[in-house]
Amino acid sequence: MSEYEKESDYGFVYKVSGPLVVADNMSGAAMYELVRVGHSKLVGEIIKLDGDTASVQVYEDTSGLTVGDPVLRKRQPLSVELGPGIVGTIFDGIQRPLEHIFRESGDVYVPKGVDVPNLTRDVRWKFDANPDVREGGPVTGGDVIGTVYENEIMDNHRILVPPNVYGTVTKIHTSGTDGHETFLVDDVILEVYNEGQDRTHMLTLSHFWPVRRPRPITEKLPGNVPLITGLRVIDGLFPSVLGGTCAVPGAFGCGKTVISQSLSKFSNSDVIVYVGCGERGNEMAEVLCDFPELTMTIKDKETGLDREVGIMKRTTLVANTSNMPVAAREASIYTGITLAEYFRDQGMNVSMMGDSTSRWAEALREISGRLGEMPADSGYPAYLGARLAAFYERAGRVSCLGSPDREGTVTVVGAVSPPGGDFSDPVTAATLSIVQVFWGLDKKLAQRKHFPSVNWLISYTKYMKVLEPYFNTMDSRYSYLRNKASTILQQEDNLSEIVQLVGKESLSEDQKVIMEVAKLIREDFLAQNAFTEHDYMCPLAKTVGMLSLIVTFHDLCQKSIADSPADSKLTYAHIKTSLAPILQKVIDSKYVDPKTPSAEISRGYADIIDEMKREFQNLQDGM
Repeated sequence: MSEYEKESDYGFVYKVSGPLVVADNMSGAAMYELVRVGHSKLVGEIIKLDGDTASVQVYEDTSGLTVGDPVLRKRQPLSVELGPGIVGTIFDGIQRPLEHIFRESGDVYVPKGVDVPNLTRDVRWKFDANPDVREGGPVTGGDVIGTVYENEIMDNHRILVPPNVYGTVTKIHTSGTDGHETFLVDDVILEVYNEGQDRTHMLTLSHFWPVRRPRPITEKLPGNVPLITGLRVIDGLFPSVLGGTCAVPGAFGCGKTVISQSLSKFSNSDVIVYVGCGERGNEMAEVLCDFPELTMTIKDKETGLDREVGIMKRTTLVANTSNMPVAAREASIYTGITLAEYFRDQGMNVSMMGDSTSRWAEALREISGRLGEMPADSGYPAYLGARLAAFYERAGRVSCLGSPDREGTVTVVGAVSPPGGDFSDPVTAATLSIVQVFWGLDKKLAQRKHFPSVNWLISYTKYMKVLEPYFNTMDSRYSYLRNKASTILQQEDNLSEIVQLVGKESLSEDQKVIMEVAKLIREDFLAQNAFTEHDYMCPLAKTVGMLSLIVTFHDLCQKSIADSPADSKLTYAHIKTSLAPILQKVIDSKYVDPKTPSAEISRGYADIIDEMKREFQNLQDGM
């Protein structure tokens, strides 16, 4: 027992059941209080109190624990450390840096009871103080007290007053340890005296925040800017907003992880938090190997030229694979969303990928079963829906706490893995009742090698009303184009049943146009090949331009057929033969390089549309 620990801080192990440990002599403990269990000091959290006993959820392997082992109370909740050094780091489910653990232990597995700082303590940061913060002046939670340069992308990491701190500035430190101009993470930069509490807060570059408590905000605002994903089926037909909630349910092998990774690589977010929650080790290993090698293009602020930088400079990974302790899986989602909220509070757009929330729900089910709680549907706890809702509620566009005024967003994209692709699974059903965007993945599309395998007949978005003004600035016909494309795909689904029964020849000419244009939309617009230089991602200008080309072609075909005289009725076969070069240009529209400037892409598509109108006019005039 150290000089800082009292006998009253200790309880004793009474029972061990997998990751659940029951300890006695715990009177006075609080719900969700952090504890250290056993002689190895395993990390745990109190999740149930009953008289003098407490049920502890242990985030590490409990083999070797025995009755009578000590349980040390830490008198604080499970928290994450928020400060410089988060981006580019790979954490486990409770924010322990895996690379640091590997360097210290020399073992590829996380040793039991390992205790390393959440953020590196040996890197010095150049801190630029906010000139508006002066000695004798007031500060309150959320105020920006200065900035730190982390890398080319995170060149303005704002250091904030913790949300629960306010008072008068009594001293501003201009140097770090031993008089250095730069600061370590735990060097004091500001001293704030709170008269009401009669205490002085020593503020450093980092602070701790409980993972289960949402960070406070001034107010929630409606989303108004789309989340650009680089996937045409999503950006063109089922867009989300920055600050939206999305669900990506699908069976094994449908491409949930690839969609999450595509979002991480190409979205218009400032920061990405990727949580691998209970995924297979080989999938997570692929993410950990791929991400450090991926690059993104940014504009150099000094030269104004484009240059490539690694996307890990805006990404943080929370890795909790299926072979890691099940209890840490339940915490990893909260760790990820708290990290995302921290960057949001700096005024950034953050995307958090949860892959997958089904594994998180399974961890809830296991812990609930060991607690002896009453099971609900499929054995999941009755509070599953409430926990999911509380998690997704932490997304949104907000007006941030403190000064100066700033806005930030957290977009949550939750992958769901229903057994056998059954969308009536309790986790999927509960998620769909909460989220605003549903990208339903289809096993049959995946088996046909149609990727992304988003089923356009069952997917939906509830953000179209708020996004229409934005899209209409790109193309005033966007709302019409999107609705028309959806209608064509729906009509094709209805007509395909007739075709299967009596053959394609039984269709009228306008129906044949629908079938052919729907095929164009499916094969050339909705499907993307991630292994090609021209289609690995698709900028918004290209997405809207391609949609405009295809829908315009459809409309001109229908008009030409309808306007042709009854005695020499125009057929789609005739149009296809006569205007083969134009049709080929529509098909080839996907081969535009995504790195081409948006204005140039739009001009190119506008020229093709003008040419198309002339050719159709010539066709009608020649009849």
